[in-house]
Amino acid sequence: MKTRLDDFQKYRIKMNERILSIENLGIKRFFNLDTNAYKSEALDRKTKELLGLVASMVLRCNDCIDYHIIQCAESGWNDEELYEAFNVALVVGGSIVIPHLRHAVETLDLVRQPL
Repeated sequence: MKTRLDDFQKYRIKMNERILSIENLGIKRFFNLDTNAYKSEALDRKTKELLGLVASMVLRCNDCIDYHIIQCAESGWNDEELYEAFNVALVVGGSIVIPHLRHAVETLDLVRQPL
């Protein structure tokens, strides 16, 4: 069954490829910086993805929330751990985060659906 996450991932890949085809050094450097920020160093990649998820919820970016939930699930975070991260985002961001909390819960449910 195709979900909105399938469409999101297809669009993300397509547009990232298009953007990276643009000959702009600043854009390429930023994309490289973003990629490298999530590599394991003093903090492992798994932890950095969870941090990215909380930041994305507080900043209210649903595309970013989708991306980081997918990455967190693939990294091995379980639902209870992710719910605690959702709670941190809600406490830090306040009630304005509630619509994005709904989005995050729906996304996690989609990620956890059996194939």
